[in-house]
Amino acid sequence: MPTDSQKLPLPKKKRPRTCVACGEESPKRALMRVVRTPEGKVEFDSTGKANGRGAYVCARLECVRAAKKKKALGRALKVQIEDSIYEVLEAQCEEERAGN
Repeated sequence: MPTDSQKLPLPKKKRPRTCVACGEESPKRALMRVVRTPEGKVEFDSTGKANGRGAYVCARLECVRAAKKKKALGRALKVQIEDSIYEVLEAQCEEERAGN
């Protein structure tokens, strides 16, 4: 039996993430992450580990377009999102579709 100084680490919880456009919960790897860095720059996070405030959107073209129309990413990240970010996300969706 482990003593207080020998406690085993608790396993990490696998929390589902929610798409800002459709509200669907999915595993982190099934979604695309957009992050606002501590410097205030907004960028697509392909690793899912970038430092800063993140928001997730499904890897479907409909969700990216809905997020743009609703301004959901801007609301989640609390900044104005440039069209270039949406262009990157749409290109990523096309890549995902071509890969499947």
